[in-house]
Amino acid sequence: MMRTFHKPSGGSALGTVLLLIPAVLLLLPACAAVGPDYVRPEAASPAAWNTRLDEGLSPKTPDVPTLSQWWMTLEDPILCGLIDQGIARNLDIKTARARIREARAQLTAAGASLWPGVDTAGSATWSQGSENRGGGGTTELYSLGFDASWELDLFGGNRRTAEAASAELEAEEENLRDVLVTLLAEIALNYLDLRTVQARLRVTEENLTAQQETADLAQLRRQAGLTDELAVEQSRYNLESTRSQIPSLRTAIESAKNRLAVLTGSAPGELHRRLDAVEPVPAPPAEIAVGVPAETLRQRPDIRRAERSLAAQTARIGAATADLYPRLRLFGSIGLESLSAGNLFDARSLARSIGPSLSWPLFDAGAIRSNIEVQSALQEQALCQYEATVLGALEEVENALQAYQDELERKRTLARAVEAARKAVELSRIKYEAGLTDFVSVLEAERSHLGFEDQMAQSAGNVAADLVRIYKALGGGWDALASKEARGGNPS
Repeated sequence: MMRTFHKPSGGSALGTVLLLIPAVLLLLPACAAVGPDYVRPEAASPAAWNTRLDEGLSPKTPDVPTLSQWWMTLEDPILCGLIDQGIARNLDIKTARARIREARAQLTAAGASLWPGVDTAGSATWSQGSENRGGGGTTELYSLGFDASWELDLFGGNRRTAEAASAELEAEEENLRDVLVTLLAEIALNYLDLRTVQARLRVTEENLTAQQETADLAQLRRQAGLTDELAVEQSRYNLESTRSQIPSLRTAIESAKNRLAVLTGSAPGELHRRLDAVEPVPAPPAEIAVGVPAETLRQRPDIRRAERSLAAQTARIGAATADLYPRLRLFGSIGLESLSAGNLFDARSLARSIGPSLSWPLFDAGAIRSNIEVQSALQEQALCQYEATVLGALEEVENALQAYQDELERKRTLARAVEAARKAVELSRIKYEAGLTDFVSVLEAERSHLGFEDQMAQSAGNVAADLVRIYKALGGGWDALASKEARGGNPS
């Protein structure tokens, strides 16, 4: 029996390739991508905090609303307003959001490489040959058509690139949350610094008034011949020493206001009217739930960002490894070509071509393998950075917990010292007026009283600031942006 083999026509060849495309689409996901598959590292954490939890600190799991809006625990409406303004207008937040849009666009571009590309082109040319070459006639050529090409991602290089872009997008989203955590803490810390310095200024001015009365008393006793010029001059330098502290405190107040303005996206000076009124330093709540280390490691966006960066770098190893293998591309074109514009859309003007192309690097002097080594070394660095971020987070929490408890104890001690110094000032003045002691005792008592009151004001601010650092270390506030949007705010 004789078999007859027919050479396929161009149309049947095109149809065969078109029928193969869906089959290739189904088979591609089954082709394993080269390079290591990412495995999320397990962050080792202790079962409990090393710092002993006293002074209102509790190992209870923080409830989500409290941790999300921890500044509400300070019950200061001005601070809450500054926080909302910072979320909406801070430039670092806007920059981080723009980086997310950039990463999202890069992911779209990386994903586009997995699909065919189609171009269209049209041309009309007129040419005249040289008569000295035996020609001299004119030629017209008109064309209109479509070109398509598609790289079959047999070894997963493009898929790994898209995987890396996806992880980078997630890393940028975590970066936005980390910027938010830092921003909210910075706004609160600068606000507390403002209130602390205002309290110190009030203490200094009150002591200045008291010392002025002492100086006046010394002057009267000098005029009455009950004391000498030395006591008068001592009272004067004590008075002026206290007065000299006021300009630096005012400078610190202005700096804190200007810093708050910048953090909330305003020009320096715009917040002065809102912040001029002296308000007390906010007091911390009676109990603070800090949870356990494992919960903190899950909450902190900087750890999640480092983990996503590690995932992206792992995928880049696969993308670099795919360069070792062949690249298979399908290409094709279909269009119209004619020597006459009037015949361009005639059926006989149809032209088409289709076929595969294969490329495989045979010699590159080790460039591809060197790039794989580079990406592997970068992955190792990303892993070290992730582990360092975890350790740094644990350290930050431990330090914040210890500082908070120690400052509370220091504040109680200073309160007792302030009360004792106040009584010492009263007794020394009574004895001085009765002539039972010299003026040095009065000066020493007043200086001690001022010093203890100043330290007390600082300590009250430090307690509230240490509370802020605890919430920041726990990763509190990273979802504040979503919470504001849910409440109808406009963060952009």
